[in-house]
Parts: sequence; C-alpha cells; structure tokens
Amino acid sequence: MAFEKVCTLDDVWEGDMEVFTTSSGVDVLLVGVEGGDVKAFQAMCPHQEIELVDGEFDGKVLTCKAHLWQFDCNTGKGINPSDCEIAEYPVKIQEEDVLVDVEGVEPCKSHS
Repeated sequence: MAFEKVCTLDDVWEGDMEVFTTSSGVDVLLVGVEGGDVKAFQAMCPHQEIELVDGEFDGKVLTCKAHLWQFDCNTGKGINPSDCEIAEYPVKIQEEDVLVDVEGVEPCKSHS
C-alpha cells in the first residue's frame, strides 16, 4: 500500500465533496459523509464517465448530474440503479492530513 497525502481535513467538510489528483495522476473524489468520516471514490461516474463532483451530495447519497445515477457514499454501492457501484479507495487520516491509496483499485465502468 502506498498512501499519499491528497489534502487536509479542512479541505473536505461534512456534506461536501472535492476532487484531488494523486502523484500518479489518478483523480480521487473525497466526500465528507454524515457523521464525520471521509471517503474516497473514483471521480467519474461509471455510467458515461461524467465528473461526479459536478453532481449533488447530501452527506449520504451522491447523485450524478448527467443521468441522476445515485450512489451510497458509505459503501459506494449503486442506489439507482442498484446493479452498479463506484470504486472506493482506502483512506487514512494522520493528524489533519488525508491520505489515499489508489494502488490496485480500478475504477468501475458500466460500459466497455
């Protein structure tokens, strides 16, 4: 595992989301989920690769702006439709720093 710092806790508030790019060029969507946890997911919707940061996030559910696909941000599982998901990256918090490991995690796609 190769965790690297992508931001600090001040950059991701509860109910907020933002995209950060790792040193290897992988875009990671960080979300501040309700309850205070920070989760990291692939930045693009698996449907048609629209940037998820342009969608809506209510602290629990992320909705893609293009076709309103929805994802549970505690699990990354699809809500609508339920047979999809977004890839989740491991997150580690060290003091105020947010570290993410993208090694070995491939973004999910619903098309080829």
